[in-house]
Amino acid sequence: MTLKGKIKKLEPRELFLMFWAFFKIGAFTLGGGFAMIPLMKEEMVDKQKWIKEEEFLDIIAATQSAPGAVAINTSIYIGYKLYGLVGSFIATLGTILPSFLIIVFIALFYDSFKSSIYVKKAFKGIYPGIVVLILASAFNLRKAAFKTPVGATIAAISLTALLIFDLHPIIVILTSGIAGMLLQNRLRDPEEREGK
Repeated sequence: MTLKGKIKKLEPRELFLMFWAFFKIGAFTLGGGFAMIPLMKEEMVDKQKWIKEEEFLDIIAATQSAPGAVAINTSIYIGYKLYGLVGSFIATLGTILPSFLIIVFIALFYDSFKSSIYVKKAFKGIYPGIVVLILASAFNLRKAAFKTPVGATIAAISLTALLIFDLHPIIVILTSGIAGMLLQNRLRDPEEREGK
C-alpha cells in the first residue's frame, strides 16, 4: 500500500496547534483507539485540512496493521508526516498525556470512584455512544474504502470471517492486503485508470 498525494507540511509555529489538536482528541475520546478515528478525521481532514480523506484511510489501514495501539500509531505517523521526528513526538505526547493525567487522578481517588453509583451509571451511558462513534467513523470513510466492487467484496468477506467464523483480526488484515495486491493489476481504481 502506498500513500497517494503529498501531505501538507506544517510550519514551526503550527506545532502547538498540532499538539492541541491531538490533546483534545486524547482528552475527549473514551473507548480506545477506534473511537478516536472519527475525531481524528474531523480534526485532521475536515477542520485543519492537513491530510486528505483517502490519505487518512491509508494511514488508518497502515497503522492498524502494525503492532501497538491504533491511536498511538496513527499519531506517530501523522505527526511524522507533518513535521518529522519532532512532529511525531509532539503528536504522540498530545495523544497520551490526557490519558496519563486522568489515570493518575483516578489512581489517587480509586476507592471513591469504584464505589460511586454515579460513575457506574455514567459509563453505562457512555458505552452506547462509543459504539456510535465507531460506526460513524466507518460510515464517513465508506466512499474511500469502497471505490471498486473488489473493495466492497473484501469488506463483506472480512466481516463474515470476523463475525461468523471468529477469525483472528490479524489473519483478516493480512489476507485482505494480499487480496488487494493480487487484484490491483486486474482492477485498478478509477483515478489510476484515468491517469494511464
